[in-house]
Amino acid sequence: MDHIVFLTGRLAEKSLKQVLEGMAPTPFTWEIREIGLQVAGLMTTDMILRRVPKPLRASRMVVPGRCRGDLDALRAHFDVHVERGPEEVKDLPQFFGREARRFDLSRHDTAIFAEIVDAPRLDLDGIATRAQLYAAQGADVIDIGCLPETPFPHLEDAVRMLKERGYRVSVDSMHTDELVRGGRAGADYLMSLNLDTLWVADEVPATPILVAREPRDPASLDAAIEAMIQRGRAFLADPILDPIPFGLAASIARYVALRERYPHIDIMMGVGNVTELTEADTSGINAVLLGMAAELHVSAILTTSVSLHARRAIREADVARRVMYAAREAQVLPKGISGDLSALHAKRPFPYDAREIDEVASAVRDPNFRVQVAADGIHVYNRDGHQTACDPFALYPGLKLEADGGHAFYMGVQLARAEIAWQLGKRFDQDKALDWGCEVDRPEEDLSAWHAPGVTVKKR
Repeated sequence: MDHIVFLTGRLAEKSLKQVLEGMAPTPFTWEIREIGLQVAGLMTTDMILRRVPKPLRASRMVVPGRCRGDLDALRAHFDVHVERGPEEVKDLPQFFGREARRFDLSRHDTAIFAEIVDAPRLDLDGIATRAQLYAAQGADVIDIGCLPETPFPHLEDAVRMLKERGYRVSVDSMHTDELVRGGRAGADYLMSLNLDTLWVADEVPATPILVAREPRDPASLDAAIEAMIQRGRAFLADPILDPIPFGLAASIARYVALRERYPHIDIMMGVGNVTELTEADTSGINAVLLGMAAELHVSAILTTSVSLHARRAIREADVARRVMYAAREAQVLPKGISGDLSALHAKRPFPYDAREIDEVASAVRDPNFRVQVAADGIHVYNRDGHQTACDPFALYPGLKLEADGGHAFYMGVQLARAEIAWQLGKRFDQDKALDWGCEVDRPEEDLSAWHAPGVTVKKR
C-alpha cells in the first residue's frame, strides 16, 4: 500500500486533515507535513528541498497545486514519486477518483468538416486564413461553400491552394458544374449529390456525400446509396438535420432509421442547422448532437462558424467528439471526463462554505487581502477583518485603499471576477482568470493533448 506525504501550509493544514479523514477508507496511508509556511500556495520546490528532511519514508509526495518549480528535482532528491495535487484541498477526492480512471481524449472516430460559407466572396488569402483558423480549432476537412447566384471564378485555385497546404478539401454547391470543377481541381469530397446528380461522381474521383431528393424522401436516399454500393465507391450519406421547430425531432428519427437500415455505411450529420439557428450557447448543443453522433457511429459532421454566438462551434465539436467517444467506448456517462464544455457553470463552484472561510480568516495575521467565493457571496479578509457581500461596491469602502492606486486596481479586478463567479456558479481562484472551458484559448494549453499522433479519423 502506498504511503503518501501531503505537504501544506498552516492555514490549510486543518482543512487538509478533515478532507483526508473524510475520504476514509483510502487505498493508501497518509501523513501531513506543514513546512513552516502560512500560505500553501506560496510553496516552491526550493523551500521543500530546504525544509523537508530526508529520508521521507514514503512512496509518494503530493505538493499543493499552486506549488511552482521543478518536480523532477524533488523526485531525484527524495527518491519518491512527486506530483501536484489539486489547487483546492476540497478537490482531493475528485483528484484521486480521476487517478483511478483516466480517459484518453486523443481518440475519436468522427471527422469534422468545417464550412467556409462565403468562400466565393473571399480571395485566396482570405480562404487560407479561414482554413487555418478552422484547422486550429479541430477541423479535419475544409469545406468550400459555394453561394447561389454568386460567381466563383477562383474555385479551382482555392481547391488547389488548400490541397498544396496539406488540407483535405470538400466542395459544397447546389450547382453540378461547380461540383465537377471542384472535383477536377482535386477536392476530396463533394456535397451534396442526390439520385439525379450521381453522374457527377462518375466524372471525378472525389468521395460524394449523398442526400435525398427531399429530406422526407428516404427512398431516394436509399436508392442513391444502393447505386454507389453497386459501383463499389466510397460515400457518406446525410439524411439532413433540420432546425428547430421545423422538424428536428423527425430528422433525428431519420438518422436512427438510416443506421438501422444500413448498419455499416458512413453517415454525415450537418449540425450547423441547429447550432447556428438556435440562439443558445452552442457548447451544450454540440455536446448533445455529438453524443447522438457517437451513439449512431456517425463518421463525420458538417459544422459552421458564422453567427457570433457560434464562433467557437468547431472547437466545441472537437472537444465533444472526444468526450462522447470516450464515454461510449468505456460505457459510462459523459460526466467526470472533461469540464471543457461547461463554460458557464462549474460542477463544484464553491468548495468552502462561509463557516470554513471564517475559520481560515480568523487565523490570518498579515495585511494581504484574500478573496474567496461561497454560496452566500464574496468574502474578503486579512488581519484587520472579514467582510462578506454580493456586490463588490459594498466591499470597497472597507478595504481602505483610496491612497493605494495599484492595490485598488488589483482588488477591483479580483472582486469583479469573484462577482461573476458567484453570480454564475463558477470556480474562483484568486490571481487566476476565470475558466471558460473551450470557449477561450488558454495560452498555456498544450494542444497535443487533443491532437496527438494516432488520432482516429477515417480516411476515405
